[in-house]
Amino acid sequence: MAGVEYRVARMNKLTEIHGVVFDMDGVLIDSHPAHRESWREFLHSLDKKVSEAELDFILDGHTREEILRHFLGNLSSIEILAYGKRKDEYFRIHEHRIEPIQGVFAFLERLKSSGVSCAIATSASEIRTFATIERMGIAQYFAAVVTARDVTVGKPDPLVYQLACERLNLSPQAAIAFEDAPSGVQSARSAGMRCIGISSNGLRQQLLHAGAEQVIPDFLELTLPPFIRAAWV
Repeated sequence: MAGVEYRVARMNKLTEIHGVVFDMDGVLIDSHPAHRESWREFLHSLDKKVSEAELDFILDGHTREEILRHFLGNLSSIEILAYGKRKDEYFRIHEHRIEPIQGVFAFLERLKSSGVSCAIATSASEIRTFATIERMGIAQYFAAVVTARDVTVGKPDPLVYQLACERLNLSPQAAIAFEDAPSGVQSARSAGMRCIGISSNGLRQQLLHAGAEQVIPDFLELTLPPFIRAAWV
């Protein structure tokens, strides 16, 4: 065995996994560069200059409402809606740059062929989530999709993952999450799930520290049989 298959096979307790729950941005799609640029341009249009380090906040699983209030203060619901639409205009300029994470199409197909239920648990808006998975041609792989519209608070709160498992009719212990943000890992683990980190942000150590059981760069090396049958602590 090699790569991920070898590491999975070395885990020391056997647990059957019947469901897989994916975050979207940075896990299914490589959208972080487009998000970073659109948020930078949007905030600059409001004379709000932010550093690269400050922009990291947008990649940590927060809802758009939480991000807007983080940078712009205690906005009203009307302001949240207006600013959100304005930010989306900037995002549409850059969304053509978005590509799937390497290997994700083949991995989703293997899961489907093996009868494993899949869901999405994202802090993105409902409109953008469904538009994205339709555009990428992957909507058919997901039996459930949970977005920012379904929850009152974003990650690291566990609700988004709890809802995903509930909609798959699975206990959290029978499902595993894929996440690229430390707050997302914390969300999945707090929900009672196991979690694998995707290091599209270069945050390997932070993901492990947050509770990811291992961190992989993409889905190219992730083979299905040991993943479904193997041990997860």
